[in-house]
Amino acid sequence: MVDKYGGTPLLETRSVSKSFGAVQALTRVDFDVFPGEVIALVGDNGAGKSTLIKGIAGIYGFDEGEVMFEGRHVTIHSPREAASLGIEVVYQDLALADNLDVVANMFLGREWNSGIPPTTGADHQIGGFKKYLRNLLPITEIEMEKRAVSTLNELAVTTLRSVRLPVAALSGGQRQSVAIAKAVLWNSKVVILDEPTAALGVAQTRQVLNLVRRLADRNLGVVVISHNLHDIFEVADRICVLRLGHKVKTFKREETDQKEVVHAITAGQLGTVPGMSQ
Repeated sequence: MVDKYGGTPLLETRSVSKSFGAVQALTRVDFDVFPGEVIALVGDNGAGKSTLIKGIAGIYGFDEGEVMFEGRHVTIHSPREAASLGIEVVYQDLALADNLDVVANMFLGREWNSGIPPTTGADHQIGGFKKYLRNLLPITEIEMEKRAVSTLNELAVTTLRSVRLPVAALSGGQRQSVAIAKAVLWNSKVVILDEPTAALGVAQTRQVLNLVRRLADRNLGVVVISHNLHDIFEVADRICVLRLGHKVKTFKREETDQKEVVHAITAGQLGTVPGMSQ
């Protein structure tokens, strides 16, 4: 069996740091995500988890260090640039519109226009007019519905009665499933999930954890941020611990236990301690 961690990571940060005024949120953090794995990012409040993810997502830039994607250096200036690379983030609030149905939410901001044949050399003079017409044409609802249903079926999301239900009518687990399906709809390669099981019941949590594993089975790199170590040990292949903006250690799940991870979260050794002289 080939070691999945022996190749090139899909996503890698090298010695990234970030400060906000006098607050050092991250200090020289190395982090990597491989295809086909679920890596958990854990730590107490203020450990730097959100700062690391928002830096990767292009919400703000790192002060130093570099980000590698599929083995090449990238500079991500915005969430749109992150998405164009194949990095999608599902935040805890899910960013779904309650008044819209499932299909509309999955394509929100990326709606398809009904197509006009591309401009050829023979009719290049009317190319601008074709482009103008394309912008006026209505979105192709039927094709978007087919694509939404296909994606949900591929992820084995079977609890939705209809993709035309408004999101307001869905349970917490169903909402999370829709948000995840929306993230993978666009040929994403890395999916980052922020507290995907927060406030869910037992059955809904199981549904979401199964979905997370199916993402990895599709050879995506999956990052899960969670405070729930039971869920982490259910689904993760590796567990990366941050503390006070430093990476303490990355564990392989089968080689550790919850007690060791809790100790790393609360008392893990730091290379430097913020506020102390070097």
